[in-house]
Amino acid sequence: MNREVSVHHKNENIANPKAWSGKKVVVVGLGKTGRALVRFFKENGAQVIVSDNGLSDQLKEGIDEIRELGCELELGRHTLNTFLETDCVVVSPGVPLDIPELVAAREKGIPVIGELEVAAPLAISPIIAISGTNGKTTTTELVSQMFKAGGKRVFTGGNIGNPFIEFVAHPKKVDFIILEVSSFQLDTAPGFHPHIAVLLNVTEDHLDRYPSFDQYKQSKLSIFRNQSHNDFAVINGDDPQLSRDFGFAARTFFFSLRNSSANAFPDDGQKRIICQGITLRNRDGKTGEKGVSFNFQSTRLVGAHNLENMLAASLVAYCCGIKSTAIQGTINHFPGLPHRLQFVREWKKVKFYNDSKGTNVGAVMRALESFSKPVVLLAGGRDKKGSYEPLIPLIKKQVKALILFGESRNRIANCLGDFTNTWLVEGLEQALNVAAYICKPGDVVLLSPACASFDQYKDYKERGEHFEKLVKALV
Repeated sequence: MNREVSVHHKNENIANPKAWSGKKVVVVGLGKTGRALVRFFKENGAQVIVSDNGLSDQLKEGIDEIRELGCELELGRHTLNTFLETDCVVVSPGVPLDIPELVAAREKGIPVIGELEVAAPLAISPIIAISGTNGKTTTTELVSQMFKAGGKRVFTGGNIGNPFIEFVAHPKKVDFIILEVSSFQLDTAPGFHPHIAVLLNVTEDHLDRYPSFDQYKQSKLSIFRNQSHNDFAVINGDDPQLSRDFGFAARTFFFSLRNSSANAFPDDGQKRIICQGITLRNRDGKTGEKGVSFNFQSTRLVGAHNLENMLAASLVAYCCGIKSTAIQGTINHFPGLPHRLQFVREWKKVKFYNDSKGTNVGAVMRALESFSKPVVLLAGGRDKKGSYEPLIPLIKKQVKALILFGESRNRIANCLGDFTNTWLVEGLEQALNVAAYICKPGDVVLLSPACASFDQYKDYKERGEHFEKLVKALV
C-alpha cells in the first residue's frame, strides 16, 4: 500500500472574477454567505438581485448593507420572473433546491450554483476539503491547527463559518485552503475540484431534504468526482458505505480503528496513531520518512469518533509533510469545539455533557459509545425524517432514562420508548428538570438531540447555550 505523495497545485484556468461584469445574478438567501456573495458580484460589475423569503424585520442586519450596495431586494417571497430573467442563480446552502422557482430556472437552462462553484476556480493555493455526516468541523479545525503549528499559512473556512468567497475576493498568500464542505454545498458545485478530499463517514441525515439515503450518500461522494490521479482521497475504511472502490481517479488513503493495513490506525494498545504506507518526497527529490506514530494518550478529545477525527487529520497533515512535532502538539493540546460532546459541569457527582451539535442519529450513537456510565439522554427537536432504530441497541445497553422534548418527541417515543424509562416534555428546561430529579451519582446527563433545533431555537448553538445555562444554574 506504499504511495508516494508530492503535494502540488497546478494553476489551471483560474477564473477571472471580471467575467461576472455585466451579468445579471440572483443571489438567494441573505445570510452571511449570501451577503458575501453580493459584495463579490457587485465589486466585479454584476447586476445583483437578492431574493429571500424571510421578512424584513428578521433580516435587518443584511438589508441595510444590501441597499447601500444598490441591489434590488425581493423579501418575503420568491418571484418566478426574477429567477427566469437572469444569467445565473446563486443559492445559499440553507435553500432547498426543489423550490418551484429553482426548478423552473434549471428547466430553462439557467445555471443554479452555490458559493463553492463561484469561489473555488479563483483559488491559487491547493484546496483540502473535508466532509462527512459527523466530525467534519472538528477534523477541519484539527487539520488547520496542525498546519499552523507546522508553520504553514492557511485559510480555514467554508461551512465552518468563514465564507470562502470573501477570501478569494481579497486573497492573502497562503500555503493551503482548508474547507469544511457540506452536502448542500456540494450539490451546487458540479465543478468543485479539491486537491485533497476527506470523507469521514456517511450515515442517515437530512432526509427532510433528500428523497433517499442513497441520494444523500451520492451527494457526499461527489467530493471526489472531479479529482484526477494527481489528487488524494482520504476515506474512513471502517464505514460500510465507503469501504469499497467507487471508481474515482484520485489516489486513496484509508484510516481505520480496526484494520492495521490501513494508512492510519491505532496500535493494539490504543495508545498511538500509526501512519504508514506513504512515501514523502522532499523538494530536493529525496525520499523522506515512510512511517511515523503519534501518542494520543494526552488528548482532551473523548470517544471513538474523535479518535477517527484525529486519525483523519493526522493522515492529511502527514501526507502534506507537516512536521511530526506539530501534529503531536495539536493532538495533545486541541481543546475540542463547543456543543460537541463538551463537558459542562459535575453536579452532585453527576457529569453533564453538551452535544447539541448531535443533530442526527449517527452523532448520537457516537456520543453514547463514548461513555461507560449510565446515561440520561435528552433528545428531540425538529425531525429530519431519518430512522431512530439504529439507536435501539445502545438505548437498551446504556441509557437508563430517555427524556424527549420538542416537535419530534412523540415520533422518537414510538420508536424507542419501550426500551428504557421514557419521559415526554415540552422543552429543554423541563427535560433538564426531570434529568436532575432522576439522576444518581455516577450517571451522565447527555444532551444529544438527534434532531435539528429549529422548532424552538435559532440554531444548535443557541440550544446548547441554553442547556449550559440551565446546568450551571443547578444548586
